[in-house]
Amino acid sequence: MARITVEIENSKATLLREKAAKFGLLPDQFVIASIEDIIAQPEPDFEAAMHRVLSKNKELYDRLA
Repeated sequence: MARITVEIENSKATLLREKAAKFGLLPDQFVIASIEDIIAQPEPDFEAAMHRVLSKNKELYDRLA
């Protein structure tokens, strides 16, 4: 596992602790979950291409369903 260290303002660290506590998480767990969520989101170009292919082949997919 890699370790990354960041520095944030004290006020933002306080907000981070508060938000993490709302979810019953430690601040580092909250940050890891947030990063994983961001990384898991598909790239906009991929989404656009996927929608083009799906709409282009919609009739075919409807017949196959």
